Amino acid sequence: MQKSFNCTTLRKMIMAGATLLEENKKYIDSLNVFPVPDGDTGTNMTLTIKSAVNEVNNCLENTFLAISESLSRGALKGARGNSGVILSQILKGMASVFATSKTDITTKIFAKALVEGSSVAYKAVTRPKEGTILTVIRSMAEAATQIAKKTTDLEEFFHDTISAGEATLQQTPEMLPILKKAGVVDAGGRGLIIIFTGFYKVLLGEEEFNFNIEDLSNGTVDITNNNDFYINLENLADIPFQYCTEFMVTHMKKKTTESDIDKLREKLVALGDSVVCIGDLSLVKVHVHTNEPNIALGYALELGEIINVKIDNMVDQNRELKRKANQAKENLKQFGMIAVAPGQGIANVFTDLGVDACIQGGQTMNPSANDIAKAVDQVQAKEVFVLPNNSNIILAAEQAKSLTSKILHVIPTKSVPEGISAALAFNPEGTKDENMESMTSSKDSVKSLSVTYAVRTTHMDGFDLNQGDIIGLDEKSIVSKGVLVNDTAMDLIAKAKTDDIVNITLFYGADVKEEEANALCEKLQAQYPDCDISVISGGQPVYYYLISLE
Repeated sequence: MQKSFNCTTLRKMIMAGATLLEENKKYIDSLNVFPVPDGDTGTNMTLTIKSAVNEVNNCLENTFLAISESLSRGALKGARGNSGVILSQILKGMASVFATSKTDITTKIFAKALVEGSSVAYKAVTRPKEGTILTVIRSMAEAATQIAKKTTDLEEFFHDTISAGEATLQQTPEMLPILKKAGVVDAGGRGLIIIFTGFYKVLLGEEEFNFNIEDLSNGTVDITNNNDFYINLENLADIPFQYCTEFMVTHMKKKTTESDIDKLREKLVALGDSVVCIGDLSLVKVHVHTNEPNIALGYALELGEIINVKIDNMVDQNRELKRKANQAKENLKQFGMIAVAPGQGIANVFTDLGVDACIQGGQTMNPSANDIAKAVDQVQAKEVFVLPNNSNIILAAEQAKSLTSKILHVIPTKSVPEGISAALAFNPEGTKDENMESMTSSKDSVKSLSVTYAVRTTHMDGFDLNQGDIIGLDEKSIVSKGVLVNDTAMDLIAKAKTDDIVNITLFYGADVKEEEANALCEKLQAQYPDCDISVISGGQPVYYYLISLE
C-alpha cells in the first residue's frame, strides 16, 4: 500500500497527465460544443499542460516548492482558451498546496490541493457555469476530502476520486442543455478526468498511459478508431458575442497597481462574457468574448504592453461548421452499416468488411436504443443497416428507429458469426430490398457456437452443471460440457459439424492466450483436413470462443 509520493513522482505524474491528454486531444476536441463547436478544448488544454511540463522539466531543483512554482508559472504562460485558463488555475491552486509541503504528498495533502484548485478556478471565472470542468473539479475535491478521511492508500484514493469525477461528468448534459442536445459530456471535464487518470497510472506503476473510457464510464462506448462525435449544429445556441479575444499584458506601467487588474476585469465584464482576467503585476492573462475587441485591447493598454493577441470570429467559425455540415449532408452515401461488437478484434473484422461504426456490446453489456441511434446518426449515409449480433439487442435496435432521423434497417442477427456473414453479403450498390434479402439469407446460412462457463450449479439441457464448468452452446442450448476449454470446444464442434461445413472460424476471447487458440486450430485442422480453419483474436469477455461454421 502506497501512502505518499515524493517530488520525483510528482514530476512523473505531471508528464503522464500531459502525455495521456496529448494522445486523446482529438477525442476531447470532438466533444467541444460550448460556446461554439470549434473543437479546440483538447488542443487548448494540451498546450496548457505541455507548457507546464516544459517549465517543470527546466526546473533544476527537486523540491516541492520549486516544482510547484514551475508548474503554476508554466500553466499560466501556456493557457489558451477558457478551458486552458481554467486548467491553469486548477493547477495553480493545487501547486500552492504542494509548495508548502515539508514531507511527501499524502491523500490528505492531495485532497487539500484539489480543494484549493477548485477554489482558485471558480474565482478566476466571472460567471461560473455548472456542468463544466468547474463542476467536475469541485465534485472531485469534495469526494477526495471524504475519501482521505477513510484511507491513506493513494491507489484507492485516486481510483475513488476519479470515479466520483466521472460520475459527475456523466451528469453534465443534465446541467447544460447544449450538451444534452449535442449528446456529449463536457469536453473540459473529460480532459480533466484524462489528466488525473495519467496521474493515477503512475501510482499504479504503468508505463503505457492508454486511456480507456470503459474503465470509468457506466455506458457503452464506440470502440472503433473513430473519435468523432455527432453534433447537432441546428440546436446550438446563438452567439451573442462574436469575437473570442485573448491576449497577455506585460511590462506594466509604473503607475499600474493590483487594483487596476481588478478594474480591468470589471470593464471586460461590461464588454462581454466568458471573462477570465488573472495574473499579477508581472503578467496578466485575459480571455473575453466580446463584440468590441478593440475596446478590450484599449483597456489593457492602460496597464501596460499587450502581447500574444489572438482574436477569433466565432460567428464565422459557426458559419463554416454549418457549411461543412450541409455539404456533408449533400454528399451522404445511400447505405451504411453499424454493428454491435463485444471485443476490439471483432470490431476490427467488421471494419475490414466495410462496417462504418461499431458499438461495444453483447452478452452482459447490451447497448441501449439511444446508444444505437447515436451511432446511426454518426454514419454518413441516408439509410443505415444495423447488425445487433445478439438476440437481446434486436429489440433495442428496433426502438432506435424512433430516435434518429435516419432510415434504419435492422438485420436481426443473433450472434457475431451471423453478423459477419450478413456484412459480407452487403452490397452498397444494391437496393434496400435486395440487401435486406441477401443479408438476412446469408446470416441464416451460418451456424453459431460458443464456449463459456457455468455461473451457477444447476441442471439444464440434460447436463448436471457445477459453477465454473466449461460449457459449449449452439444457437439454442447447451450441447457440451467439460473441464478444459479447448477440449470442450473440440467436442462442441464435433457435435455441430455436418458434412457440408467447409469453413470453421474461431474468435478467441480476452481470457484465451494466442498460443492456446493456435493449438486448438492445429487440432481441428488435423481432425478436419478438408476444412478451412481460421483463428482470430476477438477480445470478447465472458466467452472463451465464438465459433462460426459455414
